[in-house]
Amino acid sequence: MPRRTEPEPYAAKIGARIQELRTERSMTLAELGEVSVLSKEHISTIEHGLASITVETIQRLAKAFELPALYILLSPGEDEREQVMELARKLPRVELVKLRRTLQAAAKQGTKKVRTLPGQIRT
Repeated sequence: MPRRTEPEPYAAKIGARIQELRTERSMTLAELGEVSVLSKEHISTIEHGLASITVETIQRLAKAFELPALYILLSPGEDEREQVMELARKLPRVELVKLRRTLQAAAKQGTKKVRTLPGQIRT
């Protein structure tokens, strides 16, 4: 498959996310390449949105970052759930467990409430 000469918008977004995670960990392209068993050139083209990536590549990068693959696909700032997940990613494990319990209780409580839209009649 030939390389793109112009970044594809979603690929560029994923690439920027990979670069953000890499720089957050102070990793060079070479270091990430070594851990993920990908070439630094390939990682660079991914980061610039010029390469299509496979699920296997996402899994390798996620393993290198010691994160679930889902975090590679997040675009914090676009969706409230993604913003919450990004904040949760940065918490220490102990705090993450507390947050999960709090969210579970809130979700359970939320499902017990009967919700109506404006203008609807509750029965």
